[in-house]
Amino acid sequence: MTLQRRLQLVGCNTEEQWMTTALRVAFATSDLKHVDQHFGAAQSFAIYAVDQEKVCFVEANEFGQLAMDGNEDKLAVKIAALDGCIAVYSQAVGASAIQQLKAQGIQPVKVSPGSEIQGLLENLQEELRQGPSSWLAKAIASTMPADPSRFDQMENEGWEE
Repeated sequence: MTLQRRLQLVGCNTEEQWMTTALRVAFATSDLKHVDQHFGAAQSFAIYAVDQEKVCFVEANEFGQLAMDGNEDKLAVKIAALDGCIAVYSQAVGASAIQQLKAQGIQPVKVSPGSEIQGLLENLQEELRQGPSSWLAKAIASTMPADPSRFDQMENEGWEE
């Protein structure tokens, strides 16, 4: 299985500063409007950049018609297509895929069949404004560069045995 088509939009990419701080999330979809696919058999992923105030469609990756056949070879291509995403929303995802996604720092999120992508993006923005859940806070932290002075601060606090 290979990636058949990839559409990238350049509208958001012109705002490089925003794109470096926005979070990328993916949705398993067949119509680019609803989450209506199982991760392993997803025909395509819609990828968005999102922060508290703005959402931008970034790209769509199309794989074509796939069966839920337990063939794990297709997972590597799909996970590679999600590079840079902090999460992927789908109707369902298998245990092996969950393990592989998490190893790449991508949180699988199961949603109700037919959930509207726009509504999920609005919910994600609201969560960012109100204070992220534990998985989202961890994902945000993983996108930030490590503070090189963090060990200096620990040393200044002293050490007691």
